[in-house]
Amino acid sequence: MKKSAIVILVVLAMVMAVLAFAAEKGKPAQEKAKSEALKVGDERYVCNCGEKCPCNTISSNEGKCTCGIDMVKAKVTKVEKGKATFRAAAWDKERSFNTVAKYVCSCGPDCKCKTISQNPGKCTCGADLKKI
Repeated sequence: MKKSAIVILVVLAMVMAVLAFAAEKGKPAQEKAKSEALKVGDERYVCNCGEKCPCNTISSNEGKCTCGIDMVKAKVTKVEKGKATFRAAAWDKERSFNTVAKYVCSCGPDCKCKTISQNPGKCTCGADLKKI
C-alpha cells in the first residue's frame, strides 16, 4: 500500500513538472520579456523624442530609437505593471514608457542590447526588431 502511494505521488509530481514547463514554454514572447523587469535605479537608454512619441524605445545600449532620434541615458524612478517611469538629466520632468513591447530585438537570448519598442525598426545593436 505504501509503495503504491509513493508511486502515485512521484507520477503526480512528474506530471505537474511537465505541465509547468509546458505552460512556461507556451507563454507569448511578450510575457517572457516581462521576466527581465526593470527595477528602480536601473539605467537604460530611452527615446528622447518627447512625451507624445509613440515608439517608447528602451535599450541597454546607446543609439538611435526607432524614430531615428538619439536616445538619452535615463534612470528608472518608478515601475508599475506594463510601464516604467524614467528621469533623464536633459528632461524637465519624468516620462513613462511601456515595458510590454510590440517589437523586440531579433538577436536572440544572448542579446546584450535588450531593445524593445512599440514601433518596427532597428535595434541599437543594428539588428532588426521583430514583431512579437
